[in-house]
Amino acid sequence: MNEVFDASVLATRLPGTWSVAATNFPVWLDGTRHNPEFTYDIVEGEELTLADTVSYTTSGGEPKTIVGTDRLRGDEFVWRGQGWLKVLTSRWQVVGANDSFNIAVIRFARSRLTPAGIDVLVRKDASVTAVRSTVAHATEQFGISAEEFASLTWL
Repeated sequence: MNEVFDASVLATRLPGTWSVAATNFPVWLDGTRHNPEFTYDIVEGEELTLADTVSYTTSGGEPKTIVGTDRLRGDEFVWRGQGWLKVLTSRWQVVGANDSFNIAVIRFARSRLTPAGIDVLVRKDASVTAVRSTVAHATEQFGISAEEFASLTWL
């Protein structure tokens, strides 16, 4: 198993804030949500659990957040919303990353409300250049096919 999927690696590498650099996920492409960011924080416990905050700006400039919890189950996380979103779940996994873990690719499974999708994330505080070229030249390392890479819209 690739170390990217190892719980201890994910626990040390995922926390922090990530910007979505590219996506094929319709939620980020419909023109109503801009500048999506994911913030992951460790929730103490026996299994790897993350507090997950998704923030974005509406087309009218209003900041919005979606809060949930991600629990690692095997090689994927199961997200459950909080508040009125508690009835919703989705599954996602880290499918690849660069060696410094400043760029990561996550794959979302289809849920009751959303189709499957891929996001290319860049750590917010990292000085990363040429993300598109980096991912294009190492699609296997990032866990995506050439066809999936071609389906991405760069934000």
